[in-house]
Amino acid sequence: MHATPIIQIRGLKKQFNPPEGPVAVNGIDLDIYEGEIFSLLGPNGAGKTTTISMISGLLTPTAGEVHIAGHSIREDPIAAKRAIGIVPQELALYPTLSARQNLTFFGKMYGLAGKELKQRVAEVLDFTELNDRADDPVQEYSGGMKRRVNIGVGLLHRPQVIMLDEPTVAIDPQSRRNILDAVIELNRRGTTVLYTTHYMEEAQELSHRVAIIDHGEIIALGTQEELTRLVGEEDTLILGVPDAPQAVIDRLAQVDGVHSATLEDGEIRVLAKNGRSALVELIGVINAAGLALQSVEVREPTLEAVFLHLTGRALRD
Repeated sequence: MHATPIIQIRGLKKQFNPPEGPVAVNGIDLDIYEGEIFSLLGPNGAGKTTTISMISGLLTPTAGEVHIAGHSIREDPIAAKRAIGIVPQELALYPTLSARQNLTFFGKMYGLAGKELKQRVAEVLDFTELNDRADDPVQEYSGGMKRRVNIGVGLLHRPQVIMLDEPTVAIDPQSRRNILDAVIELNRRGTTVLYTTHYMEEAQELSHRVAIIDHGEIIALGTQEELTRLVGEEDTLILGVPDAPQAVIDRLAQVDGVHSATLEDGEIRVLAKNGRSALVELIGVINAAGLALQSVEVREPTLEAVFLHLTGRALRD
């Protein structure tokens, strides 16, 4: 990975309906390096899509600046946008047209024509593995296939950077796997990837570096190793205790070595310095309260644990 920033973001802010409206993004500074997969990880509503929209020039920032491949998105938007491909969260396709027709239409929008356009469309159909269905109407495609066409549109002009906003939401596991593999292959070919997700396991698998965003602010940034170091040797314990009262949660949080205890979907999540050592006392607290412990799982430090450590709540709240 090169140490050359291909995207430079300084003081990026977006407030809707100022001066009283909500601040969606609050002063972000980021450098995204040429040749890396960089993930913006955070819960729904954290500011990921707003950030992507400002980087790509779709939304005007309230403050701050973005440079892409050395070009200001404000002062030289055409050159800046030429360097990026955007795959939005919402599908942007014409359902009655085939994949080939959609790609041809959007290719013309990028200024492609003739032999070059045909070649690029063929490349994209091959890369997204849609050749067999290339001439069927998109409305007959599965959700995963539509997502692949959406990705193909963003690749037509061979951008230096591809930005994918939550590309695996609401699709089946096999399609999700196909998209993750496509992202890895794109990066292997030299494309820089900016990837937003609220799926911790995707960020862990794909990313060279991760920025964790919450309430419009970057609360942690680094490699996975650097981020998990923030929680030290803390483990996450998942205790299956349905209907545990808050008083028991509070008591668990006071056990020696425990950093936090929260209730989520009928499970108690405990962040502890040494999970296995704390487990005996935690079980004792649960038994003393007359509650049934249905299951126990101990997880090593993850990006989920980092988020829990920094915010006191689970990533998908």
